[in-house]
Amino acid sequence: MAGATLRIHAAGAGSTLQDAGRHGYLRYGITPAGPMDPHAFAAANRALDNPDGATAIEVSLGGLSLSVAEAAVDVSLVGGGFRIDCDGRPLPAATALTLRPEARLTIRAGSAGAWCYLAVAGHIDVAPVLGSTATHTRSGLGGLDGRALRAGDTLPIARPRATIGEPLALSMPCLDRASDPIRVVLGPQDDAFDVAALAAFLAQSWRIGARGDRMACFLDGEPIRARSHDIVSDGIAMGAIQVPGTGLPLVLMADRQPTGGYPKIATVIGADLGRLAQARAGDSVRFAAVSVTEAVAARRNAHAALIGPIARQPLVRTDFTSEFLLSRNLVGGVVG
Repeated sequence: MAGATLRIHAAGAGSTLQDAGRHGYLRYGITPAGPMDPHAFAAANRALDNPDGATAIEVSLGGLSLSVAEAAVDVSLVGGGFRIDCDGRPLPAATALTLRPEARLTIRAGSAGAWCYLAVAGHIDVAPVLGSTATHTRSGLGGLDGRALRAGDTLPIARPRATIGEPLALSMPCLDRASDPIRVVLGPQDDAFDVAALAAFLAQSWRIGARGDRMACFLDGEPIRARSHDIVSDGIAMGAIQVPGTGLPLVLMADRQPTGGYPKIATVIGADLGRLAQARAGDSVRFAAVSVTEAVAARRNAHAALIGPIARQPLVRTDFTSEFLLSRNLVGGVVG
């Protein structure tokens, strides 16, 4: 099949191309980037039978509007509770459809969630950098010229597939996330905090700050203090929770710096990273300490839930126009 082209008509700040990340270069100061919510990203690709790490569009709260030219292509959308419509027809927050030429797909922030993933049945044909198409905007690596998407951009799609047809609702029980505390493994510098500070970190409800982005999630609450900040800078994993001199923790995310010198009180476990990433400014979160064994088990359970079949349900239309309703005899003997 010939190629297709996605045309970006509008893009809020922070919508980027992401694949599974640029791994293996941390020793050179290059962090992986990749999706903020790895499970939602993988689920969007699985809904189209793509490889888990296939390049997709990560849509921020600023939203995105696009169409396809030259050929139809299947797309799926999975992530937070975004509002999605195609040519004005509302669609579920988790959906798959064949996007036909010139149909306008619009994604807007909804009632919950901070990131949504648009996967494409085919290959978004941008050149990888160091083996990855993940966009790291601070360093200008990957994606489309190393930057966020903007109106007027075009994305060539190689080998597009179009088999779905009308929109389908996707059942994603693997993303039915609990409101339980975010699980963390304490350390690697939890010994820099006394018992009272550790207890305060785990006991209080933290509020997501307004400064969050792909680099870090800032937390507001009652400050906690380290006994010392005299540590040797070391590598930063996604989910590492640093406590700077202000006493207000920050969680390092996908576009984090490669090393850091503030003591890290804990690290968010992999299974809960997406849940934290989907929290918005003003939301409250709590943390619960688990063992490494429990963290590994949770990661395996999350992966097992992800690889299960994805049920697809046809949509029941409820968006009938006045013209359509007036053309029907809705009450016996009465014609509108």
